[in-house]
Amino acid sequence: MATIELSQLRAWYDERGDGEPLVLLHGGAVDARFFDPNIDALAARFHVVAPDLRGHGHTPDVDGPFTYESLAQDAVEFIEAVVDGPAHLVGHSIGGGVALHVALRRPDLVLGLVLISAAFHHSGQIAVDEIDVDQVVAAFGASYGEVSPDGEDHYGVVVTKEIEMDQREPTLEASDLAGVTARTLIMAGDDDLITLEHTIALYRGITDAELAIIPGTSHFLTQEKPDVTTRMVVDFLGTEPVTPIARVHRSHHSS
Repeated sequence: MATIELSQLRAWYDERGDGEPLVLLHGGAVDARFFDPNIDALAARFHVVAPDLRGHGHTPDVDGPFTYESLAQDAVEFIEAVVDGPAHLVGHSIGGGVALHVALRRPDLVLGLVLISAAFHHSGQIAVDEIDVDQVVAAFGASYGEVSPDGEDHYGVVVTKEIEMDQREPTLEASDLAGVTARTLIMAGDDDLITLEHTIALYRGITDAELAIIPGTSHFLTQEKPDVTTRMVVDFLGTEPVTPIARVHRSHHSS
């Protein structure tokens, strides 16, 4: 566990294992501990680096709203400083959106890409009843306060900033996805907060993409079926793609 000074903040990160570098990017309202059910199995195959995003976990918040532009810039600086070269990116939820933005902005930093329960446009999220910030704070504020340098009382600010970001971002179009050059795995639960239609659009928009819908899971599929999801990530990033016998939807891609 260590910290690194970036242009706008000092980012905390966990680091485990050997092999090709793999950067884990967590979702909103949580921190790198979200990947506790997955990280040991990933570290058995890869050199895993799991940062806490700005305002999450051990990494302090900064003034201003959360934006995908700022989060992606943090991630780019982090990869350059800590990995010092390209890495596999595995992102869940907001972290998946951040990984997608990094892949579009800096394809030279991405070896392979795994997007879990991620959206390229905010309209792809299933509309839910208005989120009660106080209820979220009551449920998860103590866990936030255990490690946050900003203290438990700041958790409501972080949750509010994330809700506001979710209402306006991300704003990529399906046509933008062709800019992703890395081989990509799209994963989602069959009862996810991201609509299946949007997940399929994400899959179809990225030229070299594969799709995995995990049955019987929700937006928290990495925790609900950690063995299944982690094994799929390791297999995808650690092996060469097969040549399908009967291409249909991807017949225009190279074999």
